[in-house]
Amino acid sequence: MFYAIIAEDIPNSLEHRLAVRPIHLERLQALQDEGRLLLAGPHPTIDCEDPGAAGFSGGLIVAEFPSLAAAHAWVEADPYVTTGVYARYEIKPFKKVFPQ
Repeated sequence: MFYAIIAEDIPNSLEHRLAVRPIHLERLQALQDEGRLLLAGPHPTIDCEDPGAAGFSGGLIVAEFPSLAAAHAWVEADPYVTTGVYARYEIKPFKKVFPQ
């Protein structure tokens, strides 16, 4: 099943986020290589494709996991969680309808 991981960053997280981003992206690439990643990306803090120094307020990942517990375990091991970029996150089951 797919799960939506909706995360919120700590305030002023940009520098910290950029420092651990390569490891975070490696983990997302592994999901993609396994055919389990539907989409992933950050939420800019301003209405702009590249927010520059304004940074990001969090992110969204939609990926397939065998269970909700497995999704939680994956997130708990992510560097954005282990190093404190994310202030909090929520995981919800996600049913893909479109595109087909």
